[in-house]
Amino acid sequence: MRRRPLLRAAAIGGVAYVGAKAGTNRAIQNQQQAAAAPGTPPAATAPASPAVADTNDRIAQLQQLANLHTQGVLTDEEFAAEKGRILA
Repeated sequence: MRRRPLLRAAAIGGVAYVGAKAGTNRAIQNQQQAAAAPGTPPAATAPASPAVADTNDRIAQLQQLANLHTQGVLTDEEFAAEKGRILA
C-alpha cells in the first residue's frame, strides 16, 4: 500500500488550522468583551451555541479520522469517504 504523505500532511494541517482558527476567534471575542466594559468583571459565559458545539464535534471527529488514517487503519478511499460524510 503506497502512502501519500502530502495528502496526509494537508489533511492534518487543515484540521490543525481550523482548530487554531477557532481558538483565535474565541480569544478575540473575549478581548473585545473585556474592552467593552473596563473595570467590570467578565460576565459568565453562556453555554456554547449548537453551531459552535457542532463545529467542535466535527473538528474532533476529523482529528480522530486523521489519526486513524496516519496509523494506516483507514485507506485513502475510506478516509475521503468519512471526511466527506463529516463535512457534509
